[in-house]
Amino acid sequence: MITLTTSRRRFITGAAACLTAVARAQAPDRYPDHPVRVIVPFAPGGSVDTVARLVLQGLGERLKQSFVIENVAGASGTIGTQRAARATADGHTLLFAVASPINVAPLVTPSIVRYDALRDFAPVATVASSPFVLIGSPKLQADSTADVLAMARRAPGQLHYGTDGLGTSMHLTAEIVQQAADVTIRHVPFRNGPQVLTEVAAGRIELAVMPLPLAQPFIADGKVRAYGVTTGRRWHLLPDVPALAETAELKSVDFASWYGLLAPAATPSPVIRQLADALGQLLQEPGMRERLLVSGLQPLFVERDAFGALLQRERDTLAAAVRAAAIQPE
Repeated sequence: MITLTTSRRRFITGAAACLTAVARAQAPDRYPDHPVRVIVPFAPGGSVDTVARLVLQGLGERLKQSFVIENVAGASGTIGTQRAARATADGHTLLFAVASPINVAPLVTPSIVRYDALRDFAPVATVASSPFVLIGSPKLQADSTADVLAMARRAPGQLHYGTDGLGTSMHLTAEIVQQAADVTIRHVPFRNGPQVLTEVAAGRIELAVMPLPLAQPFIADGKVRAYGVTTGRRWHLLPDVPALAETAELKSVDFASWYGLLAPAATPSPVIRQLADALGQLLQEPGMRERLLVSGLQPLFVERDAFGALLQRERDTLAAAVRAAAIQPE
């Protein structure tokens, strides 16, 4: 039988109290216990904002708490991403993002990045993926991707493509496509994706490589022409639109974008687990899957460590693409 002295009892009691306090801080009794702020680092109405609103409404209903979107646009998504990285890590501030501010801007425009995306965030889960689509103005005299490339070769730098800014996924994707085809098309950055769509539809700019969910309504209404998607095969919602890879010069093009939820790095693991589990359950609901599919998205659930591994692989792949395309960081 072991007998404890009074001082030892006090020490053990105090240590136990400290451990209990730490455990409570790491695993709140109830999460979320007040509205969750989700930063979308792009303007309202864009593809990221649209997907975020679709998914977060369902997540809020499942967790019985409001998930309030805060659009913090600017600098290719890096301003809002920095704000999320510096937020209190209690699970009540999250980031809904795509590759642009996480893996593209650090490679293409490192001078505007004030965070380390792979260190400053804890991946929660992806929710969906979609291809990009090469679109053109109805005024453009080109019936196919091959025609577009032929025009670009005849007049290098005379065609223009629009993006939502320097160092975004749209920018790098368009650069990869033109480098794969060995053509020169001039880059024109705009404030956001919807503005690019308007400019292409009006014929003030000839081309753009857009996220499919954003471009799809304009394609359906005939306001822009869809030349090809960036996945290796045709997309389920656009069976009549070729894959870019069907054009000989672009046979190596095969990629899609992800949409996902991240939290500040020090967010307690139980909170990350609860969010990931809720998202996984939400994405199994037939209604949610149907809404994503109709919006041009493929439900995609990659959680926590696997999501982190995906981000690292993507960073490595994009870094290689930047080097191969000779894109100079700005």
